[in-house]
Amino acid sequence: MTGLLPGLVYIFLFPGFVFLVMYALFFEFIDRKITARMQNRVGPPFVQPFADFIKMLGKEVIDVEGVDRKVFDAAPVVALAAVMTAFLYIPVFMSSPFGFQGDLILVLYLLTIPTVILFLLGWMSRNIFSSIGGIRVITQMFIYEVPFFLALLTPALMAGTWSISEIVQWQQQNLWLMFLQPIGFIVALIGLQAKLERPPFDIPEAETEIVAGPWTELTGRRLALMHLVKDVSLVTGSALVAALFLGGPVLPWVITPFWLGMIAGFGLFVVKTLAVLLVLSSIKVATGRIRIDQLNTIGWKYIASAALFQVAIVLIINYRWVSP
Repeated sequence: MTGLLPGLVYIFLFPGFVFLVMYALFFEFIDRKITARMQNRVGPPFVQPFADFIKMLGKEVIDVEGVDRKVFDAAPVVALAAVMTAFLYIPVFMSSPFGFQGDLILVLYLLTIPTVILFLLGWMSRNIFSSIGGIRVITQMFIYEVPFFLALLTPALMAGTWSISEIVQWQQQNLWLMFLQPIGFIVALIGLQAKLERPPFDIPEAETEIVAGPWTELTGRRLALMHLVKDVSLVTGSALVAALFLGGPVLPWVITPFWLGMIAGFGLFVVKTLAVLLVLSSIKVATGRIRIDQLNTIGWKYIASAALFQVAIVLIINYRWVSP
């Protein structure tokens, strides 16, 4: 019972689901505030994301004729559960208590589920704009997913482990992988921006072309939960990049007492995830939406090539280190 209670607190309260939802809404506020200030606007008040979420939860849910209501109700919940589960394997203090050898692969798989669900929602909506948006979602996923996965797997190759917590510990004893793998770090940021469908990769929901794409027929709590999925994915993706390339929440030295080290680690987690958000927000403001054919060219010709080049460099470095 002693071991069960801390685990439940970690999952449901802190740094689990309750903290993650609050931090995701805070992330949305910071993102909107950064965007506004870069465009010389004031931006929303602090409580705006929370107020928007509550307001959408109270709105009427409009069912599309001929669509299975239970599937539409369950899909956002499954997407939210997947991305929240992925967050549990990312170190917030020093290491995740749920981590295991190979959890990096599981996290990458879980982060793909919301994208697939968004495609299914768009395809099942029986709306031309939703269907086109859904096709764009899955097409875009096939373009960015390969270089994004390659970029996030190169830290595992360098550290010799598939555990996110162990990759973080390796960086504590050596050097941040952002400096050892700068190409992979850049590709990871671009891939994360595309996965979150943020400008210039907001092709599936291009409002000037297809209304809101796969979001068009989402209303009420379904829309609220899918927006929350997007915010939580932003936090989880930023935390994953920070863990794999920026050393995560650990310091180069051990701090005593233990509780002080945990507070310092959590502070580092917040600072580094906000730093990743600042980069993503800057890309969002500085770029305009590209076409799907342009993304196809850029993704396969340049981004994927850069990711493969980074993998080759890591393999050469590892060969040189292990060779007599």
